Amino acid sequence: MEKSRKDPPIREIDLPLPSSTDLRGRQSVRATFKLSARAIDALSIVAAHLGIKQKSLFDHLIEDAKSLSIIANEIEDEAFSALDRIQKTFVVSRRTLTCLEQTSQLFNAPRDALVEYSIQRLMPVIAKEREKHVKRKEVLSEINEHLAQGLKILQKTKSVLGEDDPVYGRFEAAMHALQNAQSNIEHYVKKGSVIEDY
Repeated sequence: MEKSRKDPPIREIDLPLPSSTDLRGRQSVRATFKLSARAIDALSIVAAHLGIKQKSLFDHLIEDAKSLSIIANEIEDEAFSALDRIQKTFVVSRRTLTCLEQTSQLFNAPRDALVEYSIQRLMPVIAKEREKHVKRKEVLSEINEHLAQGLKILQKTKSVLGEDDPVYGRFEAAMHALQNAQSNIEHYVKKGSVIEDY
């Protein structure tokens, strides 16, 4: 007969416990806003380009209560009303939506305007990434030249030393690694081309 084993007791550690309010605040909800196409594109481009989920980016921008308050004080109703806007639904955290609604009520500022101008904060990020994208393309061009030259040397090494020579084998492995790196870099640069026309 097997003896019943008891797991050793877990030592309790004094830590602050999560509240049900905090946990509920992390729930995902859908919220619809009327925003300019430029703002919608900016959010999509930055999320895709930096590999961040749109929800995380949206939450990060809107949960910044200090910036949201500054935006609420600076909103110009006429300028915002003049924007061509389209309806778009986003997945956001409940906490983000609560923060947005509280700021909207506190400052008597339109919710859509708070979102629109919060997203405008991404413009310097896009400008910086566009500059980096140009430099990445230049680097890729140099890598392509280096790869082409390396493949010529590999072919020459093969004809001079033969495929069974250890020098050829090592250089061939190095060229395979370079080809893989070039392919990955090229894919990343092509993916980033969406930022060129923004």
